[in-house]
Amino acid sequence: MKNIRNFCIIAHIDHGKSTLADRLLQATGTLDARDFQDQVLDNMDLERERGITIKSHAIQMKHVHEGIEYTLNLIDTPGHVDFSYEVSRSIAACEGALLIVDATQGIQAQTISNLYQAIDHDLEIIPVMNKMDMDSAMPDEVQDQIIDLVGCGAEDIIRASGKTGMGVDEILKAIIENVPEPKGESDAPLQALIFDSVFNSFRGIIAYFRIMSGEIRKGDSVKFFNTGKEYHADEIGVLKLKQEPKDVLRTGDVGYIISGIKTSKEVKVGDTITHVDNPCKAAIDGFEDVKPMVFAGIYPVDADDYEDLRASIERLQLNDASLTFVPESSLALGFGFRCGFLGLLHMEIIQERLDREFDMDVITTVPNVSYKVYTKKGEVIDVHNPSGLPEPNYIDYIQEPYIHAQVISQADYVGQVIKLCIDKRGTLKNQVYLTSNRVELSFDMPLAEIVFDFYDKLKSISKGYASFDYHQTGYKDAKLIRLEILLNGDKVDALSTLIHVDNAYDFGRRMCSKLKELIPRQQFDVAIQAAIGTKIISRETVKAVRKDVTAKCYGGDITRKRKLLEKQKKGKKRMRQVGNVEVPQQAFLAVLKLD
Repeated sequence: MKNIRNFCIIAHIDHGKSTLADRLLQATGTLDARDFQDQVLDNMDLERERGITIKSHAIQMKHVHEGIEYTLNLIDTPGHVDFSYEVSRSIAACEGALLIVDATQGIQAQTISNLYQAIDHDLEIIPVMNKMDMDSAMPDEVQDQIIDLVGCGAEDIIRASGKTGMGVDEILKAIIENVPEPKGESDAPLQALIFDSVFNSFRGIIAYFRIMSGEIRKGDSVKFFNTGKEYHADEIGVLKLKQEPKDVLRTGDVGYIISGIKTSKEVKVGDTITHVDNPCKAAIDGFEDVKPMVFAGIYPVDADDYEDLRASIERLQLNDASLTFVPESSLALGFGFRCGFLGLLHMEIIQERLDREFDMDVITTVPNVSYKVYTKKGEVIDVHNPSGLPEPNYIDYIQEPYIHAQVISQADYVGQVIKLCIDKRGTLKNQVYLTSNRVELSFDMPLAEIVFDFYDKLKSISKGYASFDYHQTGYKDAKLIRLEILLNGDKVDALSTLIHVDNAYDFGRRMCSKLKELIPRQQFDVAIQAAIGTKIISRETVKAVRKDVTAKCYGGDITRKRKLLEKQKKGKKRMRQVGNVEVPQQAFLAVLKLD
């Protein structure tokens, strides 16, 4: 046990975590030259295309230091705020963390929030300054920022480059010397923490775990503490580039277990594995249940695919424990699921993964957050979608979730950032100059305002420099109303939104003109209206496709033409009563990109 080191890599998005992990794998000989590819741990096509890490990835390395062979278990974590739950799980399975800061950009919002998480778990922090080979690196400035943040000495900061491999040996040395060995008793009953799981269509569900105490052997009878289900350990092993079977795993090891589990509900991330005959007394305190921030409906394009969609979402949930879902139905779209996500990028990634990994065509409704509605009878209702809102005469008041947002930006862009946040109904709480050119701004804002396009706008006004992090603080009173979209007088519930009074008129008008472009012309006029209650606030008309019925009349009396036009008008009227308007899928997505 004294030769095991478990550590994770934490940093802001795009500071070079995965590239540095590649170098560590090469330096320890875990990777052959022929197996090598960039971002070797990111095994999803999506991750490579976007150049971001979506999942935490665990891998074991062997390294000889001063004649002793050490086992290093590395977990590479995502950097984006939407995947911070992945980071929290990785931190719970480690004793140390490499804190990586980009020497060209300095400390950013996610760096700080990930660091605080690691300190809360008493992890040993090893600060690394990455991208030192770049011409735009500012080592002295960034070094001062790290010293201010972590409180270490200048000699503790390792200068490295993921591209050239500089500093990799120092990092390995620091991990072996500074990261504590796993604590735990090897002769106590087995206690192993599940921190991730994947679905394999041949072998069932594979759970990844970290042993806190005791040992597990191949063929043992084990049970999952919280579900109480019992299994037979068909195969256990460690995670190298490929899974490597072993006969026994001991305290401090990170590995996987295959026991032929078929139903995804039986494996919960954060559960404890123990022996059937000699169980441990208590489960490990692992993670809090994740609270989704953004809710949206996911519906199959073809109604017959409903059961397939359920199976696909359940399998996806195994691999992404922060996804939550409940069944719901909609008049316009039929049966589907109301899903909870950690943010808009998370929602986009889930939609992409459903399409790529499970071949599911889905429609996603307008994302929104959950509100608390207080009725005049004194009841409190949680409302996740606009159709669940009671009639206005029953509502006493509505509360919406608020967040504390931290934006770190260059001083040149402060004015624009503050203006953006105030336009989004935010209030500026604090403004701190970290250095002469870097400012940390703190805002209180409604969560609903950052759900749409806040992140994109922040990046574009700050030329990509501003970084953003947030956490929910509670609920506050809000003046909200339900904005309905009507097509020929029929409500389209998938397009209705809950919105603040001040933004409703403008949003309704933009929505109608956008739908006018997207809804194809019919044989009759289609009226698109935005309404608040019974009051129509905006209207657009998609003109009918008309046949020229008067073409055969030339010359003669006007009454002949009039008669044909009247006949056509009656036909159009009759058609309008029976015709229904198909809303194309782009219309549901267009709402997200109204600007």
